[in-house]
Amino acid sequence: MKILFYGAGVLGSLYAARLADSGHDVTVLARGQRLADIREHGVVLEEGETGRRTVTKVNVVDRLAPDDAYDLAVVVMRKNQVPAVLPGLAANLRTPSVVFMVNNAAGPAEYVAALGRERVLLGFPGAGGGREGHVIRYHVVSGTTQPTTFGELDGRITPRLRRIAGAFKDAGFPVAISTNMDAWLKTHVALVSPIANAIYMAGGNNYRLAHMPEGLALTIRAIREGFRVLRALGIPITPSKLRIVEWIPEPILVAILRRTLNTQRADVVMARHANVARDEMRQLADEFAALARSTHLPTPAMDRLATYI
Repeated sequence: MKILFYGAGVLGSLYAARLADSGHDVTVLARGQRLADIREHGVVLEEGETGRRTVTKVNVVDRLAPDDAYDLAVVVMRKNQVPAVLPGLAANLRTPSVVFMVNNAAGPAEYVAALGRERVLLGFPGAGGGREGHVIRYHVVSGTTQPTTFGELDGRITPRLRRIAGAFKDAGFPVAISTNMDAWLKTHVALVSPIANAIYMAGGNNYRLAHMPEGLALTIRAIREGFRVLRALGIPITPSKLRIVEWIPEPILVAILRRTLNTQRADVVMARHANVARDEMRQLADEFAALARSTHLPTPAMDRLATYI
């Protein structure tokens, strides 16, 4: 496939390099210093646990012209950055499929209004990391925890969806298809927004949060409040395995969260993103708060954590 990655941050760079290495014709849209870095060095990846580095040369451009033709555009960026790229994507009618791999608690209406329903797919990465100069330091999340996930707006499993998922799988990523990607994304925000806000409460330090019992308990209560909001709105907890959070006793969940946060992986995948993306985390908290207000359910733990953004 001929693929455009719209966004050259950590995840856009990671996925672009891996898909290029697996044989696809990949172009990355970048600007400023990142554009210069990719032109000079290529995409330099460093695996977080092993330190193994790879260098991949990809095509790089600084704009999407109306007559540029791609089989697929993949938008990988912060949610608050998406509105700025929608006009350019809308003006380009030669790219039939655009997958938004973006945090989103508000739903896809904005994307559909700009591009038309038939062009839009939803997805989410199964990786995280940070950038140190021109080097991308990353972790790929296990398939049992959070595979790279894709879905059509109407839940159908279409040939193009299988093709896209297959391309990412062939590039070495654990992949899943969701029949309710909007619910998946809302559930994800209900989970990660409290964790990010709790990291802010701990001064941006996941290790410090791991040793704050009251902060960990507050995080678990906020996640459960978010799940109650979704249920009140008729939105299923997705993927269904996350329903376990609703009935496991709080002390056990606190212990699991403590162990998860007290790791280098949590630093790379969770804390680094949270610390450079407060603007996105504010928007996500606001989007989910709007959902909560529509149910009239009390969300004291969520509300308290949101004050730390």
